[in-house]
Amino acid sequence: MSWFESFILGLVQGLTEFLPISSSAHLRLTAAFAGWHDPGAAFTAITQIGTETAVLIYFRKDIARIVTAWFRSLTDKAMRRDHDAQMGWLVIVGSIPIGVLGVTLKDQIEGPFRDLRLIATTLIVMGIVLGVADRLAARDEIGGRHRAIRERKTLEQLSVRDGLIYGVCQAMALIPGVSRSGATISGGLLMGYTREAAARYSFLLAIPAVLASGLFELKEAGEGHVSWGPTIFATLIAFGVGYAVIAWFMKFITTKSFMPFVIYRILLGIVLFILVGTDVLSPHAGESAD
Repeated sequence: MSWFESFILGLVQGLTEFLPISSSAHLRLTAAFAGWHDPGAAFTAITQIGTETAVLIYFRKDIARIVTAWFRSLTDKAMRRDHDAQMGWLVIVGSIPIGVLGVTLKDQIEGPFRDLRLIATTLIVMGIVLGVADRLAARDEIGGRHRAIRERKTLEQLSVRDGLIYGVCQAMALIPGVSRSGATISGGLLMGYTREAAARYSFLLAIPAVLASGLFELKEAGEGHVSWGPTIFATLIAFGVGYAVIAWFMKFITTKSFMPFVIYRILLGIVLFILVGTDVLSPHAGESAD
């Protein structure tokens, strides 16, 4: 991998990680469209450390409060009723599904799941799911002629059951094209949470999963065509761009609809199907790199 490739892929990672359009799919597609080798699941996981570091900094006050309360709850029973302490446990519970499936499906994640036809399918299907979830949320927020405005749930109302469902939704993002934020935000909206609550828990839930995945894949760095230098460079680029994107996205979701992302996902999926179907692009483009 050249330094230019690592710069572009780091830029793509930072731009797409927090948007509901799938960063792993865009890394895969960027390489395929440019005629580069597939950077692979290990490169994706490691560069995500950069974007998750941006989350740690952006939500540093929330995270410090949650971690402190969680540790205190281990010895102080009264603290176990504290919302921040409960949030710590809920993040742990929600991280179980992706931890189990990530290890179980490692070979599939690095192989069959990177087929461009599967990515096109997940882009379209999850785009439709996000669109439905967004529409239901909008209906509750604005009401209508025959519908009263319905109050949606906040993170204070997050239960173990809902946290686990969030976790299952996050685990679906092991398939490129699903999108970690897209799946968890869609799940949150369908369960009746506000847009901001769904997004905030989605970001918090991603921290242990992404950091663990990135650290686990560190041993793979430097193998094949991807060397340490470009990987670290791409991770730094992803961090800087990712921080700017997360700040923008948290403001965007308070007043805007997810529909632009829905339309983009569906159109990209259709274009990808056409390109593969007409043999302009191989469904396994770049996979022979290693």
